[in-house]
Amino acid sequence: MIVRPRPHWIRLLFVRRGSLIHRIAAQQLFIFTLSCAVVMAHGRFFDWKVTLTSGPFSLMGVALAIFLGFRINASYDRYWEARKQWGTVLVEARNLSRQAMSLIAPGQDVRPFVMGLIGFASTMRNQLRGRPCTTDTQGLLPEPLRERLTGARSAPTLVLLWLGGWLQERRAARQLEPMLAHKMEMSLDGLSAALGSCERIANTPLPFTYSVILHRSSYLYCMLLPFGLVDSIGLMTPLVVSFVSYTFFALEALSDEIEEPFGMAPNDLALDAIVAGIDASLREMLGDLPPPAPQPDANFILT
Repeated sequence: MIVRPRPHWIRLLFVRRGSLIHRIAAQQLFIFTLSCAVVMAHGRFFDWKVTLTSGPFSLMGVALAIFLGFRINASYDRYWEARKQWGTVLVEARNLSRQAMSLIAPGQDVRPFVMGLIGFASTMRNQLRGRPCTTDTQGLLPEPLRERLTGARSAPTLVLLWLGGWLQERRAARQLEPMLAHKMEMSLDGLSAALGSCERIANTPLPFTYSVILHRSSYLYCMLLPFGLVDSIGLMTPLVVSFVSYTFFALEALSDEIEEPFGMAPNDLALDAIVAGIDASLREMLGDLPPPAPQPDANFILT
């Protein structure tokens, strides 16, 4: 995720990081070269004069913009839904930690349970990003549990099972009232629901044919546009076509990037920072000194 103060409006015109220009540079160069060739040929394709005007492109441009806007909205809905689910993980982890510290009988060590909640957030991030399940879980989860997670298909689910078993042991030892245990189980259910929602987003991309139609339509529109403008604006055709194609190609690239919000692209969610925030919050509740907050790198990217 790009985290930076908004630059001056002049610098904002030339900023590269986050503009996706590196992803669409080849397409832009192709469209610019094609536009220059059309201008040099005066809109002729071999011996055939391509008789196009700007009228059809106005109609097609409106339809394509609506289609592209729907694609952007669908991708952003996935991005925002993923962020809300991680907010749920933070809230439920805090609730469970507070309840464990205040509701379980005095004198009981609740640190393993609280650290297990941090371990759940870490394993959830690892699974969504395709990392080994036990990455960054040293000192958070018991070693037998970490060994069990190795090679597991759903490591966060096993961590939730262990957390539920820990509550069951406290209830069996009469260190936790059954009604209070039920309330804490409901918070564990909330963590499970957030995990399931994120898995749904990660495992169900937008229909592939939707991307194909949008991709083909954008390229066909931008490739034909020089023929519709050359007779009316002449030498300015490459500049105008490049601007229009940048808008379409950049929006398509952005929608493709945020469609999968759990990756490591500059505009994806900063899951490492979110997990670090959960870690710091719960450690403070235990009375520990939290680690320093993650900072964006030199490119203003927070992972």
